[in-house]
Amino acid sequence: MKFAFPVENEKGLESIVYGHFGSAPAFVIVDDGTGNYETIHNNDAHHSHGMCNPLKALGNKIVDAVVVGGIGGGALMRLNSIGIKVFQGASGKSVKDNMELLKTGKLLEFLPSQTCQGHDHSGGSCSHV
Repeated sequence: MKFAFPVENEKGLESIVYGHFGSAPAFVIVDDGTGNYETIHNNDAHHSHGMCNPLKALGNKIVDAVVVGGIGGGALMRLNSIGIKVFQGASGKSVKDNMELLKTGKLLEFLPSQTCQGHDHSGGSCSHV
């Protein structure tokens, strides 16, 4: 399976998982079968609030799941509608740490009631994180 992790700084598996999907500067995509990963830039970082295009953000890369600190309702619904699960990542933890938590079933899937209702793109975090 392939997992996408929104990140602020590109440090590979040591990158800290970002607080918002849509405004993350980059994504680390990890193939848990091979352990290989790649970092891609967010191609939709400067969208209007509520207008995130998740596939554009991911550069049309195919992933099975996303692990993030926070996400808007529209992005969550768009990802879920094409079969991509979204898990709430552990705040302040690296991609590597979050992969371990995911493998052991310790990360919960996002529910629509847990999504961000708005943010200013400057801090990268939401009140629920």
